[in-house]
Amino acid sequence: MRGYGLVDSPKVDAEPGKQLNLQAVPAASEAEAAKYYPAIYWYSMLKIPDASQFGKKDGEIPDKVKQTDWLNLMKNNGCVGCHQLGQLSTRTLPKGLGEYANHAEAWMRRIQAGQSGALMVNIIAGQLAGTPIKYFADWTERVAKGELPKTKPTRPQGLERNIVVTTWDWGNPKKYLHDLIASDRRYPTVNAYGPVFGSPEYSTDVIPILDPKTHTVTDFKAPVRDADTPEGLGPGHAAMDKPLGPSPYWGEEKLYDTKVNNHNSMFDKKGRVWLAAAVRGPKNPDFCKQGSDHPSAKLFPLEQTHRALTILDPKTMKYTFVDTCFQTHHLQFAYDANDTLWTSSGGGGGVVGWVNTKLFDETGDAAKSQGWTALILDTNGNGKRDDYVEPNQPVDPTKDKRIAQVFYAVMPSPVDGSIWGTLRASPGSIVRLDPGSNPPQTALAEIYNVPLPGFGPRGGDIDSQGVVWVSLASGHIGSFDRRKCKGPLNGPKATGDHCPEGWSFYQYPGPGFDGIGENSAESSYYSWVDQHDTFGLGKDVPMSTANLMDGLVALKDGKMISLRVPYPLGFYAKGFDGRIDDPNAGWKGRGLWTSSGDRAPWLIEGGKGMKPMAVHFQLRPDPLAK
Repeated sequence: MRGYGLVDSPKVDAEPGKQLNLQAVPAASEAEAAKYYPAIYWYSMLKIPDASQFGKKDGEIPDKVKQTDWLNLMKNNGCVGCHQLGQLSTRTLPKGLGEYANHAEAWMRRIQAGQSGALMVNIIAGQLAGTPIKYFADWTERVAKGELPKTKPTRPQGLERNIVVTTWDWGNPKKYLHDLIASDRRYPTVNAYGPVFGSPEYSTDVIPILDPKTHTVTDFKAPVRDADTPEGLGPGHAAMDKPLGPSPYWGEEKLYDTKVNNHNSMFDKKGRVWLAAAVRGPKNPDFCKQGSDHPSAKLFPLEQTHRALTILDPKTMKYTFVDTCFQTHHLQFAYDANDTLWTSSGGGGGVVGWVNTKLFDETGDAAKSQGWTALILDTNGNGKRDDYVEPNQPVDPTKDKRIAQVFYAVMPSPVDGSIWGTLRASPGSIVRLDPGSNPPQTALAEIYNVPLPGFGPRGGDIDSQGVVWVSLASGHIGSFDRRKCKGPLNGPKATGDHCPEGWSFYQYPGPGFDGIGENSAESSYYSWVDQHDTFGLGKDVPMSTANLMDGLVALKDGKMISLRVPYPLGFYAKGFDGRIDDPNAGWKGRGLWTSSGDRAPWLIEGGKGMKPMAVHFQLRPDPLAK
């Protein structure tokens, strides 16, 4: 038995079908009780530089960095983009760091650890000139001296008491999983009661497959097409080919070794799994490049990509390569007759790509079935795509303008055929892409910047009415409804700040950082909309990963509902999916699927040796329903 204000009850032996009577054990002290608080209660103790310290030419913080930029990097678009902060393993210093003179020195060592060390150093020492080190050192010093969170979590309320959480270990304790997939988000009865597939991203080529009926896990080692395919590590990637510095847990051991680099997967309505995965080395075939007669290459030739598409058929385990010129990252199927698969690139590459999967199934021709487009704003306002100026050039009233950054999340609209995406930045933006009748030539974009109090979008999704929902570093889930816009949506003034009235913000649960006004320290990685009531809260309920609250969070009728994984502490998700196994089976026939996505599984409760998890959330009608 575990709960706020308690310590864990003694373990007892059990077996399926046996009822247990557990005795609650009150905590002997506030310090003992606080050990069970979600990470956000501890991470919110971190001090944030005062607003007066930003924008100074002679200050410690680079003068172009704003307080919102700082928060963006301390939260979901920086540190908490890879792992939870505030759980026991990060609010204290691991023994494996060795000897150090003070906490600042320890943190300098800590951020260099492992194959993601370069990313941490780039943020802390590069973008923020090393200044965060003293704030992290101050935080862990205060925790070591016994300081406790100022606020205490409340016990689950209302529907929060009705959550059923089932977990399975899968994968390897030295590897991590980015994500999983269970069904087709358009048709959530696809793959009912079927296997769930993990996406291990940079860590390994081994894809774990969970059969939730038999509680068994099998592994599939995904291949690459070309024997000379290099590892998906190093320059151009978000992980390096060798550790920057020794890990407190694994020393100099290299843990990541992938070539496939499967970031994200999606089921189609035929029950096949489409993977954002590497096919070959980065050099593109000739049909992608300058001089090709491919319709997309004529307009925007592409020289290389690190990740393309593949297909795994669970019935036969046949693995098919779909070589793309464009980079892939997240995947979503559109609601059209061609079952078009739209992809994001993660932000770079300059284009948004797609595959006509109906045509690919008919022809097997990847080149013929794919296309891509740059994001072009109609800044001359004539309603069609024309010659454009580049992102670093000023608006020309006679031309259109290209956006340099492209999609991180990708969201095909079920309403009008448009494709939406997030642009990670501070304050950041969302973009609407209208493909038009001939996408490479006709696609036009609209951009909408996130206004204060919001900033820092990362993941996002769309509901059945066409409203976009995004996770924000400001500690909100933000919604954007284009129908509320009052002014022109194209033309020379429609460059991002022209529709603040389309935005609404809903603050996540949990305490906030001191000294920056009303806020939540929550650092949500991704948002997802339950278009089909796969969970039981109703249709079109927006949900987010609650990365510092050990679970997920749903927004229902203006109220936040926390879905928490109580054990092990430190659960951290990067995405999730809904599936209806049996629409006639009540709450037992539906639920949400997610996985622990922390890049360092050894940071969660239990430490070194803990495996990634698959997690199933269900909502029963009352706390004691069987």
